[in-house]
Amino acid sequence: MAVNLVNVEAVGKTYGTRALLDAVSLGVSEGDRIGVVGRNGDGKTTLVRMLAKLEEPDTGRVTHQGGLRLGVLTQHDSLDPAATVRHEVVGDRADHQWAGDARIRDVLTGLFGGLDLPGFPAGLDTVIGPLSGGERRRIALAKLLIDEQDLIVLDEPTNHLDVEGIAWLAEHLRSRRSALVVVTHDRWFLDQVCTRMWDVQRGSVYEYEGGYSDYVFARAERERIAATEETKRQNLVRKELAWLRRGAPARTSKPRFRIEAANALIEDVPPPRDTAELMKFANSRLGKTVFELEDVTVTAGPKQLLRHITWQLGPGDRVGLVGVNGAGKTSLLKALADAAVSDGDRQPAAGRIVVGKTVRLAYLSQEVAELDPTWRVLQAVEAVRQRVDLGKGREMTAGQLCEKFGFTKEKQWTPVGDLSGGERRRLQVLRLLMDEPNVLFLDEPTNDLDIETLTQLEDLLDGWPGSMAVISHDRYFLERTTDRVFALLGDQTLRMLPRGVDEYLERRRAIEQAAVPPAPPAKERPAGDTRAAKKELQRIERQLDKLGDKEKTLHTRIAEHATDFAKVAEIDAELRALREEREDLEMRWLELADDSGQ
Repeated sequence: MAVNLVNVEAVGKTYGTRALLDAVSLGVSEGDRIGVVGRNGDGKTTLVRMLAKLEEPDTGRVTHQGGLRLGVLTQHDSLDPAATVRHEVVGDRADHQWAGDARIRDVLTGLFGGLDLPGFPAGLDTVIGPLSGGERRRIALAKLLIDEQDLIVLDEPTNHLDVEGIAWLAEHLRSRRSALVVVTHDRWFLDQVCTRMWDVQRGSVYEYEGGYSDYVFARAERERIAATEETKRQNLVRKELAWLRRGAPARTSKPRFRIEAANALIEDVPPPRDTAELMKFANSRLGKTVFELEDVTVTAGPKQLLRHITWQLGPGDRVGLVGVNGAGKTSLLKALADAAVSDGDRQPAAGRIVVGKTVRLAYLSQEVAELDPTWRVLQAVEAVRQRVDLGKGREMTAGQLCEKFGFTKEKQWTPVGDLSGGERRRLQVLRLLMDEPNVLFLDEPTNDLDIETLTQLEDLLDGWPGSMAVISHDRYFLERTTDRVFALLGDQTLRMLPRGVDEYLERRRAIEQAAVPPAPPAKERPAGDTRAAKKELQRIERQLDKLGDKEKTLHTRIAEHATDFAKVAEIDAELRALREEREDLEMRWLELADDSGQ
């Protein structure tokens, strides 16, 4: 029987005239890994702060097991700005003590890329005061994770982490014995880590078994049974469920919901995107040329980020960009944007960017554009345009689009200055789309957006006809909105990855392993053994080449049958079998290479 660590009994919390939580009762037991979701402002952070006893409820009570070891990551750290990273993270441990601790080594490598903290001016001896909010947050997370706790409470832990950092954190939390309660909008992370979900809605908390995929199914089923009048909301949930069941062959999570019931729910739901129709419409809006890069070199000051890049973004292309920090993802989009706004006059350090004559670019950068704080939400949107053409005869007014993005009729009269960070981000995306662009650049668009707003944005982009490039650490959003992934691995090149983010993480691991110093030479083996190993090595290399050719053929067939989901699923099953065979061969190759001294 699992021991109960925290009890929340009939808890209520009111701010002004609004009841954020009303008579909520919950419990956290040993081994629980709970994800907390809900709209921004509905009380997720308040709930976990009360759970951790950082905030008192107005009614009800929260009790902790005696001697509970609790670790909490809030959205605002309490680090000493005058202290060094060493002092905050490893404390007074001697170098030989912390360096000999496997957990500390794992945390420092996973969150900072190495024990010497590359990227920090003085490594562990860097003073915290001048550091950015993202760097401080990673330090606070590292400080928490190197200790042993019974319960860890994390509020938005994936903010400011890149794709690799998020993948590491998911694996690390799965391997810990601590119970976990985590607030995050990163749906891939929720699927990887959580075994239960809490959905905070209008003062109540609904509990679901399983990760995010299970939660999507269970919520759709609950709303269907309850026959709610929230038709728009229900349709979005069902559409997302359809994508989870049919799309993204590279997803690694295996939802535990009942397949038959899921199929029954989505049998009349069309594919999320009609790719062929969108491509046809995009061609009519954009012509043949959007962006073409010819032998381009991209720089940031004296540093060369990308060299001799020849690439094109065509009409209707939806691409995701992933890569290590500082590899040039944002710089690449800025170079394209500079060429677009200058009609091709502003060119990169070397090479040439050709911009299509009909390109209307909208660029969502990481910095939120400042708006007049006295403007009302609706006024800020109507200042761009009063109506927007969504294609195929569909049209929306500024007010209707505001509602689709979660700005109710009352909220549309709120001054911009009174909006939260997430709401201002939402408004920025809305203003961009209102200008009817045919090319979208989105640089970390998921920052500060809650899951419900993300699904609404994804739904809108499903029907948006144009070309799109997305930089995001949110794997779920990237897989959901784009068709191809390109990687910047820090070697000044741009590569297409047929298997998306999974392939990117594999390549990054291979690069890191290759950087490890070679092992000392093995003792001499009998000549006969060495010759046999070399012969088998050559045979495996020939097999690997053949498997590589087969994989390319299957990827081509997937592209040819992109709208036939049954065929894509069949080909994808073949691909998975090939990958397993290839991984077994590669493992055997490594063993033989060690034996033969290669």
